[in-house]
Amino acid sequence: MYAQLANVTAPTFRRTLSSFKRNSTWICTSCQAHSIRNRRYISTQLSPEKPYYITTPIFYVNAAPHVGHLYTMVLTDIVKRWHVLKGETALLCTGTDEHGLKVQRAASKAGVEPKLFCDKGAEIFKELARKAEITNDHFVRTTDREHKDAVEYAWFLLQEKGLIYEQQHEGWYSVTDECFYPQSGVRPYLDPPTGRKMMTSIETGSEVEWSSEENYHFRLSAFRDHLLEFYNANPEWITPQNRMKDVVRAVESGLEDLSISRPSDRLTWGVPVPGDDSQTIYVWLDALMNYASKAGYPWAPGREHAGGWPADCHVIGKDIVRFHCIYWPAFLMALGLPLPKKILTHAHWTLGGSKMSKSTGRVVDPFHALDRFGSDVMRFYMAHDGGIQDDSSYDNFRILELYNKFLNKQLGNLASRVTRGKKWSVRGAVERIGDRTRENWQDGPGSKFYNNSLSTIASNINASFDAYDPRKAAFQITEFVRSANQFFQLSQPWDKIIPFGPGEPGEDVDKIIYLGAEALRITGILLLPYMPNKASTLLDQLGVHNDRRTFDYCEPGADLDYGEPMVELGVAHKGTLFPPLPSEG
Repeated sequence: MYAQLANVTAPTFRRTLSSFKRNSTWICTSCQAHSIRNRRYISTQLSPEKPYYITTPIFYVNAAPHVGHLYTMVLTDIVKRWHVLKGETALLCTGTDEHGLKVQRAASKAGVEPKLFCDKGAEIFKELARKAEITNDHFVRTTDREHKDAVEYAWFLLQEKGLIYEQQHEGWYSVTDECFYPQSGVRPYLDPPTGRKMMTSIETGSEVEWSSEENYHFRLSAFRDHLLEFYNANPEWITPQNRMKDVVRAVESGLEDLSISRPSDRLTWGVPVPGDDSQTIYVWLDALMNYASKAGYPWAPGREHAGGWPADCHVIGKDIVRFHCIYWPAFLMALGLPLPKKILTHAHWTLGGSKMSKSTGRVVDPFHALDRFGSDVMRFYMAHDGGIQDDSSYDNFRILELYNKFLNKQLGNLASRVTRGKKWSVRGAVERIGDRTRENWQDGPGSKFYNNSLSTIASNINASFDAYDPRKAAFQITEFVRSANQFFQLSQPWDKIIPFGPGEPGEDVDKIIYLGAEALRITGILLLPYMPNKASTLLDQLGVHNDRRTFDYCEPGADLDYGEPMVELGVAHKGTLFPPLPSEG
């Protein structure tokens, strides 16, 4: 029966669901016949090639986004763009989590219907993605009909396999985190501003309230050994490594079955339990299914991988590791679905030493930051300074410092010196030196920079992305640009120009200009995932053709057809890659 269900498409499932509600039967005869036809179809159709599939978490719409949400989006988009740079088809999914008690309460407080409240919230997150140049292919909303179908379909499968049962549940419930905590997971807390005594989650600091209710449970405890076997076989599944160890320890200590519904008299805003309108499906079972539903689940026969499943990477904040690294793989195991290949977890941004949080009001408005500094600068700052392992402190002065000391004085300065020199020509240097790239730097001037930096930067960056560490890659790029600047300054091409032979400053000068131009060309390509607009402008200034802006061309001498600028370089600030900014914050 499970094999038959696994082949039922979403439209067929909707018909099946209606039949189930009317007749309390599992699958109607016509759907069984449809399933048989689908199995014959599978054997005769080739499955499409799987694209690279990466996701952000879906964001709650109960309050406006803060810069932490922007960071997650940017980090995910950089990884996606990297895979596109390498010639892969890549898909990025982001979206909004619109069900649950805190959204219900936020809508009630705002005095609007939940759906209208969610519509407005979803548009704000869509606009944030647009302003930040996020190349998302999907924007999922948990209020989407297709998503609800997938959640109901998954519920039926779990129920049919005997993995769902009803039971009285008591415990400390956090509306903010949308989850129950055991007694060992909470502690008393005195709120300093108000003097109010409350219980809070030790893990997140969120307020909890005592709840006792009858609801459905998922047999999470049955998957303890399966999870540990998976972790053991995939020790680098979660990055960074310390969070992998935390998850393993948590599962080794034992798993309790998970409450996966709430009474509808308490929570109405969500997906009703199929066949039991007195219960609403738990928001985390609902929300986690978005990753599969937007990849086409339940899949049409022969299309299991067309939408990208299994996900190649989930990018999440460290505060939702338990949901994604324990609950989610257990749900997938129960459904017989392949698990995601990687979980990239990142740390938080702090403000004044405290975690940014919509509930506390300690936030940085990402729209204001993008308007002030521009999407490219904010993307690079967040990737360069954002924490993967440890939290990072958001600081406007740091953004200005990174801009002025690196983008302006290092990258921008090198671009200006190489491309706008009046006594040499980038195109001429490429023509005269480029076809002799390797033979020119076995020894002598420039050999150290060529062999230790220029020839290795692409492979080093690739290794960092293979390890899902875009921050390390950003540091490597900045160090490479600094080394290129140092090489150019020490080489002093302006002092080596031959006074005769118009247009040909001499081989020594040509070699220096060529190495500087190659450093800029490769830097421009490698920066495309981070700063798509500024990197494109740099490549335009160098005259690099659009079809040669891929990772395949990130080797010295790989492109010998550039050198004629495609844009006017101009004078003063006009045509300058990174004009000077004021130093004040």
